[in-house]
Amino acid sequence: MSQSVKLLTLCAAMLFLFACKNQTSQQPTYHATVAQDGSGAYTTVQSAIDAAPDSLTSPWRIFVKNGSYQEQVIVPEHKPFIHLIGQDKEETIIHYALNVGGKPAEDETPEGKRFWEYSVHNPDGKVYKMEGSVVTINASDFYSENISYINDFGKEFQSGPQALAMKSLGDRIAFYNCKFISFQDTWMTTRTDEHRHYAKDCYIEGAVDYIYASGDALFEHCTLYNVRRGSVIVAPCQKEDAKYGYVFRDCFVDGNEEAADGNIKLGRPWHHSPKAVFINTTMLVPIAEEGWTNMGTIPGLFAEYNSRDKEGNILDLSQRKTEYQGRDKGKEFGTSRATITKEEAENYTYEHIIKATDGWDPRRFMP
Repeated sequence: MSQSVKLLTLCAAMLFLFACKNQTSQQPTYHATVAQDGSGAYTTVQSAIDAAPDSLTSPWRIFVKNGSYQEQVIVPEHKPFIHLIGQDKEETIIHYALNVGGKPAEDETPEGKRFWEYSVHNPDGKVYKMEGSVVTINASDFYSENISYINDFGKEFQSGPQALAMKSLGDRIAFYNCKFISFQDTWMTTRTDEHRHYAKDCYIEGAVDYIYASGDALFEHCTLYNVRRGSVIVAPCQKEDAKYGYVFRDCFVDGNEEAADGNIKLGRPWHHSPKAVFINTTMLVPIAEEGWTNMGTIPGLFAEYNSRDKEGNILDLSQRKTEYQGRDKGKEFGTSRATITKEEAENYTYEHIIKATDGWDPRRFMP
């Protein structure tokens, strides 16, 4: 073999080894695998979380293989940095049937009592005294992708009472390419105004206040899917000094045939002085001309910018609701702007809301 041929062969071998090493280094690594068929270390999501170390300061990645995981999942406060990574959001499903409805009256109709079997307050039910959500995140720095979170009660019965699929109470919580499905109160965000949530490319389905509570939460390129006439999307409750509230950027409002009759509301103010802003929203189904409705208080800001219909035409927002009636003493009547300016909209960004002053950057975990 000539010297030049030997050199070429050596170079080819080195390139092959480099490519293999590079490919291996790019493969995702996991600390634990969940699989119903026993091919992983755990067969339930909760058992994998229970086995994770406490008080982590860096991500603990749990890979969840495709499967129907009928279980309640709770991430305790002392287990931060849990990352749940599903194989395929359509095939990796965490689900359970429960609600938090109180005992029905004796003279209630059978149909009106059907929820009671699945209530966490029913001493004769199998979910008695369970946490009132399919998934509850009490820890900070939680991240998830490619998983569907479903409350089977809300999805199957298509009625109330409260039937949470997700309750995310910690700070710095992010989701990518996930689904959240129920009917009433699908997703409860944090109770703390200063906490941050981030959702990108997610699908959220419901009918009554199906994203609610507090915090600075940014939803980017998400689909908000409504399943009944007169659906109400958000019911926030931030206090007056909350910085941003709920922010929806480049999202889509969609729904089934029943919801597409022009009566959907973007939101209603639950408590305190809540904020919700919709920027560059595409309304794939028509919403009510007034856009918003009353509930318990006066919003700090319920507004839109650059909303469009499904053909891309800019919507006329001149008839949006600006006057509200509340139940709180001293807040029986009040007003809120219905629009923000281009300059104001440019301030509602990932850099400002999510990265903020400490540089939290969940996008670095996303493909």
